[in-house]
Amino acid sequence: MRVVIASFFQRIVEILEMSSKLGRIMLVEDDPSLRLVAQIALERVGGFCVLACSSGQAALDSIVEFAPALVLLDVMMPILDGPATLKQLRALPGYKTLPVIYLTAKIRATEISDLMATGAIGVLAKPFDPMTLSRSVAELWNSQCRPAQLDCAP
Repeated sequence: MRVVIASFFQRIVEILEMSSKLGRIMLVEDDPSLRLVAQIALERVGGFCVLACSSGQAALDSIVEFAPALVLLDVMMPILDGPATLKQLRALPGYKTLPVIYLTAKIRATEISDLMATGAIGVLAKPFDPMTLSRSVAELWNSQCRPAQLDCAP
């Protein structure tokens, strides 16, 4: 019984540490079902503050006001896809090095390499496990963006 309780409390501590270090995430996903599942997973499992956007343009319109610590960005979207959104985001004052993680169903090595070359800190595969999405995001952020690294601050 003590092991179960200790394990439970350790998980609570991990979740609180994840959300306090990372905090605000902008989620950009055009598929309404995936957007909702990801938002719920990030908020309820990870404890993050999430702004969900349905398009690249909506993200660009909201990013300054929301001021996320990280953007979780779908690759394939109509009109303005993920890489094009990231390119426009990088042109905004103060967002040249904002950490971005792509979400994509295209997970071949060459595609991942091409996405990483756009300046992303990682690529996560779709479909994703809602119960591990927050941990995966936090692990990528923690491995790439330590507080002492100024280039990971928006």
